[in-house]
Amino acid sequence: NQGLPVITRSFASRQIRPGETWKAYLHACDPEGKMNYLVAVVEQPGVGCYPVSRTRIQEENCKELSGYIYLNTLSGAANRMGFMNLTLTVQIQDTAGRFSEPIVFSLSMNRLFNRGAPPEGVFQEKDLGPVMIRLQAIAGS
Repeated sequence: NQGLPVITRSFASRQIRPGETWKAYLHACDPEGKMNYLVAVVEQPGVGCYPVSRTRIQEENCKELSGYIYLNTLSGAANRMGFMNLTLTVQIQDTAGRFSEPIVFSLSMNRLFNRGAPPEGVFQEKDLGPVMIRLQAIAGS
């Protein structure tokens, strides 16, 4: 594991309302300063895995980063859904193509839910980029 990027802290609300933006907060570091991409995979029951989303890590964050990636649930599909579950798996890829250990977040969407807030003072409120997928409605929902 020596020299690999490490996600040291993470947080994402486990519940949001459809149409809200879901933020996954990360604190990560790489002693060699070679973090290159945030790699995210979204899995949705009834749909399967979406294509991999790769977000380039800005140069000033290659050694250490704190902030959030986000998934926009505003698509028409999410607005038609009363309830949905998702899984988001995030890893950091370095310039040598090696990956950090994965962090897995679970999300339930329901019109009755309120979004949880990250712990205060742990993460920067810094936009690290979007998870580039568009949620799909499941037939019959």
